[in-house]
Amino acid sequence: MSKKGKAKNTVNKAKHTRLMNQKINKVKLEKQQTKERLKAIILKANEQKDQES
Repeated sequence: MSKKGKAKNTVNKAKHTRLMNQKINKVKLEKQQTKERLKAIILKANEQKDQES
C-alpha cells in the first residue's frame, strides 16, 4: 500500500506551487467524479430493482 503524504518537492518550492496545486486539484477532482459516478450507478441499480419488484 502506498504512502498517503504530500507529493515530493512541495515544500519551499515557490516556483512549483502552481504545478503542484494543479496536480493536487486534479486528484481531488478525479476522486469527486468517481464518487458521483458510483452514486449514479447505485441510484440507477436501485431504481431498476424497485421497478422489478
